[in-house]
Amino acid sequence: MTSRTERILIIDADEKARTDLARYLEARGFYVTGYRDLASAKALFDDNIPDVIFADLPPESIRDLANRLEEAETFTPIVACSSSESSADVVSALRAGAADFVLKPCNDDKGALDDVIGKLFDRVRVNRLNQLYRQELEEANRDLRADQRAGRKVQLRMLPEHEQVMSGLHVDHMIKPSLYLSGDFLDYFRISDDKVLVYIADVSGHGASSAFVTVLLKNLTNRLQRNLRRGSSEDILYPDRFLERINSELLDTGLGKHVTVFVGIISLSERKLNYAVGAHFPMPILSFEGGEAAFLEGSGLPVGLFETPEWEVYEVPLNKPFHLTLFSDGILEVIREKGLDEKERTLLELVSGGRHTIASLNEALHLEQITELPDDIAIVSVTDTMNGSDNTPSN
Repeated sequence: MTSRTERILIIDADEKARTDLARYLEARGFYVTGYRDLASAKALFDDNIPDVIFADLPPESIRDLANRLEEAETFTPIVACSSSESSADVVSALRAGAADFVLKPCNDDKGALDDVIGKLFDRVRVNRLNQLYRQELEEANRDLRADQRAGRKVQLRMLPEHEQVMSGLHVDHMIKPSLYLSGDFLDYFRISDDKVLVYIADVSGHGASSAFVTVLLKNLTNRLQRNLRRGSSEDILYPDRFLERINSELLDTGLGKHVTVFVGIISLSERKLNYAVGAHFPMPILSFEGGEAAFLEGSGLPVGLFETPEWEVYEVPLNKPFHLTLFSDGILEVIREKGLDEKERTLLELVSGGRHTIASLNEALHLEQITELPDDIAIVSVTDTMNGSDNTPSN
C-alpha cells in the first residue's frame, strides 16, 4: 500500500493489543507509534503531535490527554479502546473527551475500525483546511453570519410556546446559544388527555450541522405525533422507542453526529414519570412539595453512535405535587465552583431552595447578564399544578 502521511499514536499497556493494532494500521499505510502509558508518550507533544490517538486509558487519563491537546491548540481526536461493553464506561470515556469508542481487540471488526478511522481523518482534514483558509473565510463569514441569524430565527420558531399549561402541568423553557445557532434543543407537548412528553437534547459539536440535527428532531417528533393520531405507530408513547427512532434517523443522515437526550412521559392520572436516558448530563432534578430535591437516577448510551442500542425505561411515582427541572450541560459551565461535584451540588441547592422556575434560575445564575457563553444552555421547568399546588408558579 502507498505510504501515507497521517500519524497514529497508540497508548496501551497491553503489548500484544498495541502491536496487533499497529500492524493492522501500518498495513494500511499509516505511520504508527506506540507507548504503554501516557507518560512515555509525553515527548510527542512537544513538536510532533499525532493526527489520531488510540488509547486504552481510564477516563481521568483521557481527560488529561484531551486537556493537553487543547492546550497545544491542535485538533487530534482520541479513540477510547476498551474490552468493556458497559454503557457507563462508554459514556465516561466520551464525557472525558474521547471522540469515539471501539471495543478491543480493535482490529477484530476491521470494517468498523476502518469506518472509525475514515470518519476521524475526514474530520482532521476538514479542521486543517479550516485553519489554512481561516483568513479568507473571515470575509465570507459576514454573509454567513446573516445566514446564521436567519437560521436562529428558524430554530426559535421550532421551540414550543412559553408558559404552557397542559394536563395540569405548567411548562416553560429557556435556550441561550453560545453561537448564533444552538446545538441544544427541547420540546414538550401533550400526547393524550393526561400524558405530556418532555425532552431535552444536546447535539455533539456546534454550528450548522448541529443545528440541522435540531431540525431533524423537531421533524421526527411532529411525524411521530401524526403517526399516533393516525394509529400507524405508538413509538412516541414509549421513551425507549422514541430514542430508538432518533438513533435510526441520525445514523441514516451520515453526519457523524450523536446527541445526548433525556425523554420523559408524565402521566397525571397514574401519577408517574416514565423516562429513558441517552447519556444525558446533568440528570433532571425532581422535587416534591415539602421535601428535598434530588437528581433522577439512570444511565444509557448516547443516541446516534451505535447500530442496535437498547435503553432502559425508568419509572418514578409522582404521588405529591412536584417540580421537574431539565438542564443541558451548559448550565454547569456558568456555575463558578471548580469541580463537577461542587457544580452539581450548587445546582441541586438552587432547586432545593425553590429556584425551579426559569425566572428564578435566570436571576440566581445571572444568565441574562452573560453575553458570551462557553456552551449552549437549555432549561425546561415543569410544575405540577394539581393536588394542591399553586396554579401560578412563583419566582
